[in-house]
Amino acid sequence: MQCAPISPLRKLPLNGVPNARTFDVYVVGKENAPGVVVLQEWWGVDYEVKNHAIHISQIGDGYRALIPDLYRGKVALEVAEAQHLMEGLDWQGAIKDIQASVKWLKENGSPKVGVTGYCMGGALAIASGVLVPEVDAVVAFYGTPSSELADASKAQAPIQAHFGELDSFVGFADVTAAKSLEEKLKASGVEHEVHIYPGCSHAFMNASPEALKRRKGMGLTDENQGAIDLAWSRFSTWMGRFLGSA
Repeated sequence: MQCAPISPLRKLPLNGVPNARTFDVYVVGKENAPGVVVLQEWWGVDYEVKNHAIHISQIGDGYRALIPDLYRGKVALEVAEAQHLMEGLDWQGAIKDIQASVKWLKENGSPKVGVTGYCMGGALAIASGVLVPEVDAVVAFYGTPSSELADASKAQAPIQAHFGELDSFVGFADVTAAKSLEEKLKASGVEHEVHIYPGCSHAFMNASPEALKRRKGMGLTDENQGAIDLAWSRFSTWMGRFLGSA
């Protein structure tokens, strides 16, 4: 693993994994703070996931946020390219990257570590709550894992999930997927919350000017700052409850 502030990068080795996968991560926040692994959308490690990580690092008393670069430096600019990158992702390998990131944070000052993610990253965040025993809490945004990747009814970590009522990604992030996830989490016995935001479509947390322009290009014209603020408030309460504060 190569570890660095949001910019520039400084390299650190990933230890303790056979045939170690070396990858870049971006880190921001206080070293002694609880950690949060922040997982990218299908675009890659772009401006918006970095915005989210910086925001998370400043919530409450602060978190140490870490973004693993699951695409190894590739960033999509168009939907077709993003879909191609996501379809080519080694999902099991990404889980290993997440586990390595969680372990690195715990070995470097974070007493507890949560995982959050958006879209593709949301699906991976939930999967990490099933497959990575070191994860202490999960907050996922508009994404659910395939049954082949992870069975949410076997979740080990407390999971909070957020979905837009108008999300059109059927079976992945729409209301039906959200309700299916909720049933599986009930079966798991872990503490959980599933929130659906009226009038919101996919990627409603992305509010930077660049992200709004990109969303509109995809036909997603809703803007709801109230929903964003409520989701962040719920995020803060959940992570504060299960990770504590610095």
